[in-house]
Parts: sequence; C-alpha cells; structure tokens
Amino acid sequence: MRDTNSILTFRLSGDKELVCQRPAVYTLFENASTETEKIICLITGKPDHFERLHTAIKGVWGAQTSGANIVSFNKEAFNSFAKEQGANAPVGKHAAFAYTTALNHLLSRESTQRIQVGDASTVFWSEQSSPLEDSFASIFDEPPKDDPARQTRAIEALFKSPETGTFSNEGGDTPFYVLGLAPNAARISVRFWLTGTAAGMSQRIRRHFEDLKIVHASFEKPYLSLFRLLVSTAAQGKSENIPPNLAGDFMRAILEGLPYPQTLLAAAVRRIRAEREITCPRASLIKACLNRQAHRSSSQEKEITVSLDNSNTNPGYRTGRLFAALEKIQEESSPGLNATIRDRFYGAASSTPVTVFANLMKLKNHHLAKLEEGRKRFFEKLIGEIMASISDFPAHLNLADQGRFAIGYYHQRQAFFTKSEPANKGE
Repeated sequence: MRDTNSILTFRLSGDKELVCQRPAVYTLFENASTETEKIICLITGKPDHFERLHTAIKGVWGAQTSGANIVSFNKEAFNSFAKEQGANAPVGKHAAFAYTTALNHLLSRESTQRIQVGDASTVFWSEQSSPLEDSFASIFDEPPKDDPARQTRAIEALFKSPETGTFSNEGGDTPFYVLGLAPNAARISVRFWLTGTAAGMSQRIRRHFEDLKIVHASFEKPYLSLFRLLVSTAAQGKSENIPPNLAGDFMRAILEGLPYPQTLLAAAVRRIRAEREITCPRASLIKACLNRQAHRSSSQEKEITVSLDNSNTNPGYRTGRLFAALEKIQEESSPGLNATIRDRFYGAASSTPVTVFANLMKLKNHHLAKLEEGRKRFFEKLIGEIMASISDFPAHLNLADQGRFAIGYYHQRQAFFTKSEPANKGE
C-alpha cells in the first residue's frame, strides 16, 4: 500500500482464490469483446474499428508533461447522440495509431524536425527526402551557440538554390507539410496546418528574407530568426508576451506568400512607441509589412527601400528623417545627454507631428548655434533637403505612416553612421 502505483486485488473471507481468479469472473472477461464497432474512418474514409481512446501526444511546449490529446471527450456535455469517448469523432485504429506515433516521434527531444514558433510547437516533414526538410529548422530557428553561423549558411544556400537547381533535381515537387500545435487546457489545439511543395515553400521563404532586408550595423546578424523577430514585438522582450495567434499568422503569411498580419505591424509600432527604440528587427518587420500591404492593394505608395531613400516624399517617412536629424543635432551640441528628444517626444512626433515639430524646429536653432561652422552648414543643408517636400506638418499619421516614420528615422540614423552611402539608394 505504501508503494506508488500499487496493484491491489481482493479475496472474499473463507475463499482460497482471489476474486479475479474465480471461474465465473474469468469466463466473463474471456468472453467480453474489446473490439469497437466498424465505422467509416474520418481520416482515411475506409471501414475500420474506431479508436475509443487516442494515445496522448507528448512534447508540446506548455502542455501537460504526461501528454495531451488532440481528440478526446471526457465530459457528457461534449458527447452527441449518447455516444461515448472516441465514438463522437470516429477515427479508425490504424489511422489513430499512425498519427499519434508520427507526432510523438516528430515532437521528441531527439527530433530535428521541430521548432518553436511563439506558443506553437511546430513540426514539418515531406513525403520524400528533400533539401528543405533538412534545412527548415536551421532557417527559422535560433542558431545554436556552438554554431552561430548555421542559420546564415542555410539561408545563403536557399538563395543559391535557383542557380544550383537544387529543388528541380531533388524533389522540388515533393509535398511539404508544416503543423503548429499549441496547448489548450488539457487538450492540444491545431494552431496552423500548411501544405505545399518543397519548391513552392522555398520560393516564399526566399521572398520573406528579401522583404526583411534592411541596412544594419556590421555587428548585427544579416538574417533574423522567427523567434528574434517575434520577441522584438513583445513587452519586455519575453517570449511569453508574444500574442498567442501572432506567431501562427506570421508563419502562415511566410509559407503562403500572404501579406503579413496587420497585428504584426501594430505590435512593432506599439513597442517602438513604448520603448522609444527602433531596433533592426523592428525596422525589418515594419518595412516588410508595409511593402507587402502596398503590393497586395496595388497602392501607389512608394516602396520602402533597404537603405536611405532621398526620393521618398511620404509625410511619415520625411518627418521620421527630420526627427532623426534634429536628434543628431541635439546630441552633437550637448554631448553626454541622458535623454534626447526621442525619449521625450517620439510618441507625439510619430502620431501627431503638428503638436511638437514647431517647437522642435525652434529648439534646433539653439543647438545649431553651438556647432562648428562645417557641421552647422551640413545640418542646415540636410534639413532643407528633407523639408523641401513638407509644406505643413501632418495633424495625424495613421498606423502605416507611423511605421514609415519609424523607417525614416531608422534610415537616417543609419546614414549618419555610414561612411559612404551607395549610389543606388535601393541597395
């Protein structure tokens, strides 16, 4: 009785045999059939005996360590027409065994075919061996500490694949599958289920990284993992603060070639306003979101380039550049400042420019007076060039233009720290 999981049995007083050893009990269990009735399997569409209780799925991040079920009915309220447990969603025994065994293998710790996308434990596979199956985890997941360049190598190989004919020669038409599973109380929910071909998905992944390209410091990584992009939009940079559906919607947009979710743009803009910091991951996301939205809607809005674009006359982009220039003037005139105009005015400047820029332009004259003549002329010329297309400061910037404000600011700041700008502004 003291041991854990003890097995107990009983014997009636005066009997020499256990209750379970009685001939009547033995005969009852021997004749009892454990086979369920035959049904048409919901998965295969073929006749089979249905599985009453499906095997638990283990390895889903955030779910019970003992495992959880995708299909289960454990309360009367979930039953229909007096059916019990698996009879409510009749899946054949063969199909139930196949999907639970496959998922437990793909989700195991030893598996190389799983990644974490937000709260979704994501597995992927192809019907035949394919290069994308081998490199998918390296492309999207955080690179290991002992091999930080693994992701870069995998993405560079993906970009070269059209030249090398990788997918044409090695299963480019092979069906490819991506499944995201997330915990849902005692069960597991399917966050996303994406299908396509290895060649088609690789093409969309290449486009994703092309869309994200933006000028950055030399010490920053050229490619960013899904995790790094998503946590840049989360409060305090913590993965648990990533909105539940955002990761799945983001992955779906990448693999299906759709516009990035509007919630992704809103999350990046909101985090910039809260922290007053425009990082490379946030700028990359905003650029990608805005360009895809413009392409989808056939907008006449100018595409956002990789680096500073002097020909972009969008009010949000221009005022963002102007704000960066005014901050740079302040920094050079008063070295060692604990807080700049970005810390005090970024929120208002990026949403309602008319309320702050008049005062900032007056304050700029005070800062310019402290600079040496050469730097003073440089900034006066720069501000004149930026202001050439601004007749009035906008009263309000919508979400998209707030994003362009952030990009204009980021581009201009990067240009200040670049020794020589490329001749082609889009490169």
